[in-house]
Amino acid sequence: QVQLVEPGGGLVQAGGSLKLSCAASGSIISINVMGWYRQAPGKQRELVAVISADGSTDYGVSVKGRSTISRDTSKNTHYLQMISLKPEDTADYYCNVKGATAHRVWGSVEPFDSWGQGTQVTVSS
Repeated sequence: QVQLVEPGGGLVQAGGSLKLSCAASGSIISINVMGWYRQAPGKQRELVAVISADGSTDYGVSVKGRSTISRDTSKNTHYLQMISLKPEDTADYYCNVKGATAHRVWGSVEPFDSWGQGTQVTVSS
């Protein structure tokens, strides 16, 4: 089982910046993708940014140019830095990690797709 912990978030003024972190722990054999998603009230969850095992990145259209996803593979931790925040960036932000883990009983390799508990980001105008 793989757990994700994502502290951070809070209230930020428009035009400001934030940095979120997400640490994965547990029986991790490998990580394929680390990402960030967000969900605003009344809206569907949307992609913010993802980073693959080879280091390639992809960003959601609404945050491209204002966001940077990075990682520390030695700590199984990834980060999201956003600048020039707008009120429409207000949402619950969720981290996600996909990879391979060992079955807790049999030890066989199986995929995992874990989500953080979410952290609220509010951007005031």
